[in-house]
Amino acid sequence: MIRPILRYGADTLHASASDVERFDDGLQRLIDDMVETMYAAPGVGLAAPQVGVAQRLFVADPSGGRSSDELIILANPHVLEEDGVQREEEGCLSLPGFTATVPRPTRLVLEGQDRDGTTIRLEGDGLLARVFSHELDHLDGTLFVNRLRGIRRDLIVRRVCKLQRLGKW
Repeated sequence: MIRPILRYGADTLHASASDVERFDDGLQRLIDDMVETMYAAPGVGLAAPQVGVAQRLFVADPSGGRSSDELIILANPHVLEEDGVQREEEGCLSLPGFTATVPRPTRLVLEGQDRDGTTIRLEGDGLLARVFSHELDHLDGTLFVNRLRGIRRDLIVRRVCKLQRLGKW
């Protein structure tokens, strides 16, 4: 089932998520829904808070659905290693229509649990490291706009506030 994606301003997006504790049928349905929602959006990553579930869980596929081998499901992730800096343009499904250049690590090594609760270790370089970092931010209540400073951030926040006032957000 495709779930609605929350937009900037929704409380769940701005709070830290709790650890996934139960790897039950409900979690399996949530994961399947998140994968379907991510592909339908279309996007390359989606965190549970973006669909209103305050749990430390994300799905990612840097291929955008072109390769089923690239689908990643990770619960309770934490960073083991982080290297380098890349600055690329990125957007967010919770801030549709907005993009900005955001610094992210060029390499990230994460540890977490797969959909069955088994501990796994994942390494991402380039785009995958960017996706990992972006989704980890969501689990901590941060959106890419929070990483911006100055006028770029102010312009995006003001435009979102205007769209909210007009009922178009």
